[in-house]
Amino acid sequence: MKYLAIIFLLVFSSVSCQEQDCLEFEDGVIAYQTFGQGFPVLIINGGPGMNSKGFESLAKLLSENNKVIIYDQRGTGKSVLNEMSASNMTIELMVGDIERLREHLGYKSWIILGQSFGGMLAYAYAAKHPDRVQAMVQSHSGGMSLRNVASFNVRNGLTSSENDSLDHYSLLIQRNPENEEFQKKRALFMAKAYVVGSEHEETISERLLQVNREINSMLWEDMRLNIFDKTEEMKEFEKNLLIMHGLQDVVPVDIAENSHNILPNSKLVTMGNCGHYGWLDRPEVYLKEVKAFLRTNSEQIN
Repeated sequence: MKYLAIIFLLVFSSVSCQEQDCLEFEDGVIAYQTFGQGFPVLIINGGPGMNSKGFESLAKLLSENNKVIIYDQRGTGKSVLNEMSASNMTIELMVGDIERLREHLGYKSWIILGQSFGGMLAYAYAAKHPDRVQAMVQSHSGGMSLRNVASFNVRNGLTSSENDSLDHYSLLIQRNPENEEFQKKRALFMAKAYVVGSEHEETISERLLQVNREINSMLWEDMRLNIFDKTEEMKEFEKNLLIMHGLQDVVPVDIAENSHNILPNSKLVTMGNCGHYGWLDRPEVYLKEVKAFLRTNSEQIN
């Protein structure tokens, strides 16, 4: 799978975790941060291959009445692994990391918010541990089945001129792979597909530059080999679920609509003039809906 087609949006266990809390386990370290107080909400960020730093602002926005947790997925940020290999980078292991973090924090259940690829990982976690999910938010999600991925293409959100520029800098990078200026230019043109307008393009382009391509490739390959599909489990998932999706999202809206049709107790909110990040493009809609959902589905801390 080509790197340009999908980005939703070595290591040592002794890494410093001064700015984050750390959970040590046999494979390495899981680094996480918490914001606010109240019923726990876990944000699973997109990627794969991205750390959670870009989600600090969203965590703070949602922490008015909830304790919001973000974490670096294995091999990213400060969540280092003792060994980086394909056998150590799978969806099953990532689901295990989430459950290990829940047990470490002492929660009987929590609300899960999965963004983009993180939505796919949230489906996998809910399929294996449905009793641990109080409710779920699917935010600009890649969906519950790998069959959906074939319809993702960053280029669909770009103009002809922007695609030409993307091709131009991609070719230059092939010839000069270490040239940081070319990498920044390519990331900036890719970012245009993820947001509406230019206000947040630079922020998104900086995030795209942080993607660990090795992890990204290993996880997509794992999902392909294991034919990632949680459709049957989700037909039986009866917890409340909110689906937020932009009409100008790089992820086609029919993926959100199909999920809504499969999930028994889901609500779908589509946002016009909105790309892949609702809290950036349409914060007045996205935050209102998500905060109301959290408020309705939160209980006393268990």
